[in-house]
Amino acid sequence: MSTHDDGRGLGDFGDFAHAQTPGLLGLAHALTGNPHDAWDLTQETLVRMGERWGRTRFDEPAAYARTVMTRLNIDRLRRFRREVLVAGHHREDARVELVGELDGWLVEALATLSPRQRTALALRYVEDLDVRGIASRMGCAEGTVKAHLSRGTERLQAELARHRTTARPTRPGTQEATSR
Repeated sequence: MSTHDDGRGLGDFGDFAHAQTPGLLGLAHALTGNPHDAWDLTQETLVRMGERWGRTRFDEPAAYARTVMTRLNIDRLRRFRREVLVAGHHREDARVELVGELDGWLVEALATLSPRQRTALALRYVEDLDVRGIASRMGCAEGTVKAHLSRGTERLQAELARHRTTARPTRPGTQEATSR
């Protein structure tokens, strides 16, 4: 990334923002687990990109935007941890509207992960990054990424096993179905 005035106008940024918003929003939703926070994170990412658009030439603006988003999310999580919640005024989690083929149990399972595990898994499976790319985006060591991926995957596998044992469908004609 090099800084200079290349004369790109606001129209170019508008085209970029229009094209990248769906993908950025999908990544943000995977990072936050909450559609409201996902919109906020996407908007803040685009604001940061827009501030630099006319002054900076990006070799890969979409990749840079995703790095900005990942780092903004890490900062958001740090701020959230420092906040002192007043007794009796806890934050109610927003219901996530599922789109596509995503199962409800998976959304719930992702919510049980630590924010760093969820970030690593989202970058791996939504953005299809390797360990080195994830480490670069998260600003941590590759070994740390491997630990987050391993522990997060183990937890998701445990949640899947639990889901399969508690959500067995009843078949017509079985004793369970006829006793209802």
